[in-house]
Amino acid sequence: NANGGESTGPVPVDNPWDAFADDQLGLMDHLGIRYFFYMGYCIGGCFAGKLMQRAPDRVVAAVFCQTVGHRPENPTVMYRHSKENWVPDFMKRRPDVSMDTIEKYLHNLYAVQPDFLYSVSRDFIRNCRTPILVLPDDVPGHPLQTSIDVASLAPNAEITVFPWKAPEELKQRTIDRVRRFLKAHVPNSVLRQYAPAAQ
Repeated sequence: NANGGESTGPVPVDNPWDAFADDQLGLMDHLGIRYFFYMGYCIGGCFAGKLMQRAPDRVVAAVFCQTVGHRPENPTVMYRHSKENWVPDFMKRRPDVSMDTIEKYLHNLYAVQPDFLYSVSRDFIRNCRTPILVLPDDVPGHPLQTSIDVASLAPNAEITVFPWKAPEELKQRTIDRVRRFLKAHVPNSVLRQYAPAAQ
């Protein structure tokens, strides 16, 4: 997550999920990177969903790690968490941004589509062909059910065991699984480019 970063910019009130994707795709364009893997932690699962929707020909594979998601039994948890944990520090750094703007931003992040991943629908994930690996979590903002739903709906999805962070041996096996997953989805054109020259 980049909330501790030093870059600044306008708060994308009207369509924040698309604005994030625009920034991320713009960075890839600037770096000259056409195809890429995406690994997102926490809110990064929502970013991954939107990137796969906006650039399905560019995201080669995605890892959803401890993804944020809507929790029907606690529907305002992400809004509250953001107000309690992100907003105070943000307002100190950005006194030029009004509370009204922040309220609209949080509303458009978490209340416009109050289901599942917030950024994309279940129907999108059900029809998404991009390979996905899901590493579940189960804390208030990272519902286990969202991870299970992503893995169940996406036709090319896999899911790790849960919990996966302990003991250390299991955590290392999970990290190895992520590496194997990504290596398995390196495009053939890239493999050919970096293969040793034929002798």
